This record gives sequence, structure tokens and C-alpha cells, in this order.
Amino acid sequence: MRTKSHKDRQIQVVTLGCSKNWVDSENLITQLVHSDFAVEHNPTQYGAGTVIINTCGFIERAKEESIQTILEFAKLKSKGHIQQLYVSGCLSQRYKDQLEVEIPEVDAYFGTLEMPALLRRLNANYRAELLGERQISTPGHYAFLKISEGCNRTCSFCAIPLMRGKHISVPEEQLVQQARLLAAQGVKELILIAQELTYYGLDLNKKRLLPGLLEKLANVEGIEWLRLHYAYPAGFPDELLDVMREYPKVCRYLDLPLQHISDRVLKAMHRGIGSRETKTLIDRIREAIPGIHLRTTFLVGFPGETPADFDELCRFIEEQQFERMGVFTYSHEEGTSAHSLEDSISQEVKEQRAQELMGLQESISFNKNQQKVGTSFKTLIDRKTKEHYYGRTEFDSPEVDNEVLISATGQNYLRVGDFADIRITGAEPYDLLGESLHHV
Repeated sequence: MRTKSHKDRQIQVVTLGCSKNWVDSENLITQLVHSDFAVEHNPTQYGAGTVIINTCGFIERAKEESIQTILEFAKLKSKGHIQQLYVSGCLSQRYKDQLEVEIPEVDAYFGTLEMPALLRRLNANYRAELLGERQISTPGHYAFLKISEGCNRTCSFCAIPLMRGKHISVPEEQLVQQARLLAAQGVKELILIAQELTYYGLDLNKKRLLPGLLEKLANVEGIEWLRLHYAYPAGFPDELLDVMREYPKVCRYLDLPLQHISDRVLKAMHRGIGSRETKTLIDRIREAIPGIHLRTTFLVGFPGETPADFDELCRFIEEQQFERMGVFTYSHEEGTSAHSLEDSISQEVKEQRAQELMGLQESISFNKNQQKVGTSFKTLIDRKTKEHYYGRTEFDSPEVDNEVLISATGQNYLRVGDFADIRITGAEPYDLLGESLHHV
């Protein structure tokens, strides 16, 4: 991405937080490169003329990481190692006024939708026509496709609408064009992301348009896998299951954050769905897509969560045997409706509950992995070390899910970014061991 070596034209972009932030940084970098800046993304050494920090402000730990990162770069600026420091993203959107007072070393703060203003500050031109020409920072064979911005849900614990605003769907034709351009760059897997995938289209013509969008993306030449992240359970469109079953390119994988199963807690969370409806939805999904792997997320320590509520959640996890699962501890966020409730559960208890759930999941994951030994899967090779190739099946998303480890010895014909047919020879709680059969 380097085009010049002059320090005043060098910019380093630091990205924190979720995949949606990464897409925002990729779009920013694309704009800067086309304005003749030399740009590095998350470099190992810092010392450019300008540093831009794209922050996260979702929960307390993310805020702490963002603030610590800003302070570290403010110190570098005070020592003369960098010339200009800018902060953008969710934390900046939510706490701009406070940050300007507390960390004045930063030259300017910009919110989540203020990329044009940031570019103007840098004397760069914002070009709307470049939005589809993203310079991806993921490995070249997969990329995130953000299909919407913001969220219209009112979950009582969530501060995302405060930082990202209302739901805005990206027009379908723009997404298809992005997919074609990414495929032309060599991308084989698109990971669809949004705060809520299944809401896509309701703001455009009052219809859920995700099924139709998937059909069009499945017809983009060069794209071999389509993966779905963050499908809200309430109002889930069953038509989506028809498309997933009909199009082999759509991975038998669905990220369905459930958060809890206690009716009392779900009601307090404003999730818009109860335990019975949740269980019915899971049954429908598994019946419609045999072999599907469900990833879900749970939130423990919500205000008023009793031991009985937590026990109900534990039983639910044991009953459902989710293939993939993550756990967060409740963070008391100002501006959310849950902030009016007493945050009465200690952090120690929250952590204990999270660890107990992950202990359950470790056993579930190990048992399910053992069942795969002796079978073979189409596997996308993500990376290579001296000892191993690391790949993923259609049931695994990068960074958060299982990997398949294949010995690098005698496997010279495997290549990063290619698909290979891998036979599973061993199982660990969160990873698989395999050997290559042949290219597919």
C-alpha cells in the first residue's frame, strides 16, 4: 500500500474491536491510498507522520483497551515520534466531549459516520465511487461484507444504537458490485456482517431482503462460500432457510446470538422473544438444514439474574449442544435502559458464571469434534507455519471458531487460500487434526 516515503504522507491506521470496525478501516485506507498517502494497517512498529485510531466502545473492557491505546499514542506524540493523532470510531462517537477534555493531545475526534470529515482534515478527497473498491486487510481469500449500518433494536444492555445509529441497509446492487470486485481480487469467502442481518431491507421497502440478497451473491462467480453472522432470533425469516438449503455456497453455519433463555431475563433484556419461541426456532433451523452448525452468544450477570435463571441457562446449553458458543459478562453501560437497574451482581460472580458456561461448552465441543474423526471436509487453508497448515471447514468462521491443523511435512502442494479435501484424524476441544487427501 506504500506509494511515497515522505513522512507527511505516511499514515498508520490502528483498528480495535469487531469486524465492522475493520471494514470501516479498510474503506478509510482505500480512500487515503487513492489520495496518494502511504498507509499501513496495524503495523508492528509505529512512527508515521499521522496515526488514526479506530476505536471500540461496546463494553467496559473494549473501552478500556481503546482509552489505553489512545494514551499510548498520545505519549508517542508528546515525544515527537508521531506528528498528528486522530481518533475515530465507536468510543469517539459516544464520548467525544469527554475525550477532548481528558486527552487533549489528540488533534481531533471523529464519530462512526464522519469519514468524509476526517478525510477533509487530512486534505484528502472523499470519493463515493470507491466504496466498492475496498483494500482488504484480511487474508486475500476471505473478506467481510457489511450489509447494513446501525440497529433499530432496543436491547436494554446494548449501546450499539448510541454509537452506530439507526439501521441503514446498503442497497443490494452496491453489495453485489462489492462482491464482484472482491471476487476479482481473489476473495473466495464472504462473511456477511451487520448488527442484525435479518433486518436487512426493512428500511428500504418494508421487506426482509436477506434471502434475495443471498441468492444474488451466490451467483457471483469466484465466490465459493457465504457465511452469515449476527442473525437476530426474533422475527427470523424462514425464507432464509430455504435459500441456505438450495444454494451450496451458503455455509451450513449461522451465528444466532441468543443472550439468555430465562423468560424473566429475556424480558428485562427487551429481546422480543421468549424461551419457547427460541427453542422452536432452533428446532426449525436444524430440521430445515441438517448438519448446520449454530454459533451463539450468551450474556451472564445481567441485573437481577438469579442462580435459578443461570441454572436454567446451563440446562439449556446442555440440552441444545451448540456447536459454537461465546460468553460475555454484563457491562453496565450508561445511556442504555438497563443502566437504570442496579448492577447488583459482582464481577467475580459474573466471571464464575462465564467460566462455568465455557466449561460446559468445552466438553460439548470436544464430543462433537470426536464425532468428525474419520470423515473428510472441504477445507479452506488460511495460513501456514513451519509445522502446520491451518484451515477451516464451512462450519468455522475465522478468529472465533475451530481450526483444522494439517502437518506441513510432505504437504508442499497445499497452498494458503486454496481449498483442499482434508480427512480428520484427531480431535481436540476446539480444534481438529487432519491430513490432506487431494485438492478439490
